[in-house]
Amino acid sequence: MISSLLSRRAFLKKAAIGGAAFLAGGILHDGPVGMAAAPKRRGMEQPALDAARPNIILCMADDLGWGDVGYNGHPVLKTPCLDEMSQSGLRFDRWYAAAPVCSPTRGSCLTGRHPYRYGIFSANVGSMPKEEITLAEALKTQGYVTGHFGKWHLGTLTRDVKDARRGGSGDENYSPPWDNGFDVCFSTECQVPTWDPMVNQVFPSRYWTGPGTWASDNLEGDDSRVIMDRAIPFIRQAAADRKPFLAVIWFHTPHEPVRAGAEYRKRYADQDKPHQHYYGCITAMDEQVGRLRKELRALGIAENTLLWFSSDNGPEHKTGPGSAGPFRGRKRDLLEGGVRVPGLLEWPAKIKAPRTTAVPACTSDYFPTVLEILGFSLKGQPQPLDGISLLPLMEGTMTERPHPIAFESGNQSALIDNRYKVISVNGGETFALYDIVEDSGETKDLAAAQPELRDRMVKTLKQWQASCKDSLAGKDYPRSPVPD
Repeated sequence: MISSLLSRRAFLKKAAIGGAAFLAGGILHDGPVGMAAAPKRRGMEQPALDAARPNIILCMADDLGWGDVGYNGHPVLKTPCLDEMSQSGLRFDRWYAAAPVCSPTRGSCLTGRHPYRYGIFSANVGSMPKEEITLAEALKTQGYVTGHFGKWHLGTLTRDVKDARRGGSGDENYSPPWDNGFDVCFSTECQVPTWDPMVNQVFPSRYWTGPGTWASDNLEGDDSRVIMDRAIPFIRQAAADRKPFLAVIWFHTPHEPVRAGAEYRKRYADQDKPHQHYYGCITAMDEQVGRLRKELRALGIAENTLLWFSSDNGPEHKTGPGSAGPFRGRKRDLLEGGVRVPGLLEWPAKIKAPRTTAVPACTSDYFPTVLEILGFSLKGQPQPLDGISLLPLMEGTMTERPHPIAFESGNQSALIDNRYKVISVNGGETFALYDIVEDSGETKDLAAAQPELRDRMVKTLKQWQASCKDSLAGKDYPRSPVPD
């Protein structure tokens, strides 16, 4: 969904196939944006580098609830670095993960598309298809260097070695980050303990660095620190080489197995052990976000770096230590508590003063936002996109989201259109309607009082679902492959 890209024609050119209509978020638009690069892994041309192009860092926690940060009012948890970040850039009070579970949200971050379009329906289901163009592949056409650090969860990292849940099963789910546009990798396929990540694993896993290679040193202690120890040298090298970079830093914290070192547990000595570990590992991760921010300033590149922070879904377990704040639902729910998560952005070159926004935004928005910022587009990019460009929001000209955010997970579906939200109940047979602005806890169903609004939003949602089914059938991909 990129009509906002089309409206900013100074940044983009029309597609060679312009004029064809495409469906995005249930809305019909005029045609896909012009594409300047070839499809995935097919000799993308490298244009001259514009030195002013910003660096991009996508940080994401794993199972961190909306309420699991100090700046959202947690009474105990200490996240001073994230709190400081929330007071220096753009704070999203309505930031949404594209799904209430891990893998689909991660796919949305890299493609701008809902993963129901390409078969990543849940965790450990499907893998990134080669026909999808990732943000890493797109940015490599513009001279960026790219790195992935932490949890991948979009395909297996080995064909022939037992690893994580699915590794070693051959080609079926093989889709590692280095085959999806990343130059440097330090990646696990799924979760690892948040302290001593290679010890007492639920699923024996490695930190893979490339085909058949994995890390074997500096793997003790806090896992967020282990990850950042690899991300920072990548950033330093890019800065030394005067190369723009994309760094995707996906922490495992606070996904189970939840562990924290003694120094972090001591900070929560008045809590029971589960809370000590949960709060401790989040505080440890917060320190690494602070370390990253400090490093960007020391390198002199903070001004022109987009530093994002979010979570992939709401907190685990109905009775666990995680907090969804005031919202109903948790991980695996399409209620607000399952998909509404912390969202922050720092970009001092563009966002000069701290602001908070209530405009709904989503992990699918990364891809079109970055493309509009850089003023380029890609030939062969699968359409439609589900995200929109948030550049107008950064510039202060967007007061409402121009197109809704649609969700589907299991037998649940939902649509958020600024003030209102429809969500399936009874396995999708009926739909509730909520005013999310006045009733963020989703306690008062307005469907009976406003049936026309409910029906109109449900119709849009069903159009979007039909579009996803067409995508899943391969209708978004070129009918004839482009020769290598």
